[in-house]
Amino acid sequence: MAIQVNMHEAKSQLSALVEKVLAGEQVTIARAGSPVVDLVMHRESGPVIGMLRGEFSYDAEEFDAADAEITAQFYGEHA
Repeated sequence: MAIQVNMHEAKSQLSALVEKVLAGEQVTIARAGSPVVDLVMHRESGPVIGMLRGEFSYDAEEFDAADAEITAQFYGEHA
């Protein structure tokens, strides 16, 4: 069941509203009767950029050779 509360009520009953969200209810906070935000349960975010830094290595010569080959193919030059 979805409920909508005004900003003042949300301020004074935040703990109760959080419990409702944790129980599966949808809570919308409104200002002057217009919905402004939805109160939602926190979910862990996905992987962080740079999280695997240092976990992989590459051969620079092999990388440079592949780069030259791809560049030649891109510009239509034949190696």
